Amino acid sequence: MKRLPIPEDVTGQELDKDVRQELMSLPKTLAEDVARNLVMVAKLLDEDAEQAYGYARVALRLASRVAAVREAAGFAAYGVGKYAEALAEFRAARRMTGSSHLWPVMADCERGLGRPEKALAMAGEPEVQKLDKAGQVEMRLVAAGARRDMGQAEAAVVTLQSPELASNSVQPWTARLRYAYADALLAVGREEEAREWFARALEADQSGMTDASDRLAQLDGVEFLDALDPEADLEGVPGPEKASGERPAEAAEAGGEDRESGYGSRGRDSDRSGDHRGAEEER
Repeated sequence: MKRLPIPEDVTGQELDKDVRQELMSLPKTLAEDVARNLVMVAKLLDEDAEQAYGYARVALRLASRVAAVREAAGFAAYGVGKYAEALAEFRAARRMTGSSHLWPVMADCERGLGRPEKALAMAGEPEVQKLDKAGQVEMRLVAAGARRDMGQAEAAVVTLQSPELASNSVQPWTARLRYAYADALLAVGREEEAREWFARALEADQSGMTDASDRLAQLDGVEFLDALDPEADLEGVPGPEKASGERPAEAAEAGGEDRESGYGSRGRDSDRSGDHRGAEEER
């Protein structure tokens, strides 16, 4: 496998201290090479999963006996939907470290492989009790997703009902948990409650990790049209001057403050309630 280009300003020192410590078992030059590839995996995982996967394969070829490398390769494979490969890498990393922190994403790989019953069984294993709070929330998300995979929509709603969901404090997992609950409610026809929980998810989603704003708009019957799309039906839609009585420049100036304070959102895969890349960031 050929080496992939890495920007000169990527040094490998960007990695967490624990990962750098693991790489110290390698010769210095090799450790630096592996570290730089791992940095590229982390940088690209969300924006270009295929490229991230390529860098992970390089790191894996160079240092397959390092647990952090196997874990990174697992997340890269997970990101491109290679669930069997991801599960194998996560299992290898777990054997090397003895840690249970990958248990939820391993269960979600079972979902990806069409084995929701296995994922649900893993949610009841003793390993779950060894997880921190973030990991336990992730496991709940995976279990609810497995219930929905199995056609048990009402059970998915019940699975997500927890002290973490009821809490008013905002934690790193809060937006995704509320979003998953809203989506589950919608799936069983409880639209008004779903709308409330999508709104609560949006309140907690400061980084735009969910598309709660779009889901709210859909429930409210708001349709967004792309003015740059030649196929969009814009007939009857007022232009800036007609809509406000102002000239476009004046409307832009008046609306500048509102635009700056608006929420952005990035769509996530709502069918896979147990997406664990966010969980890994909390470690």
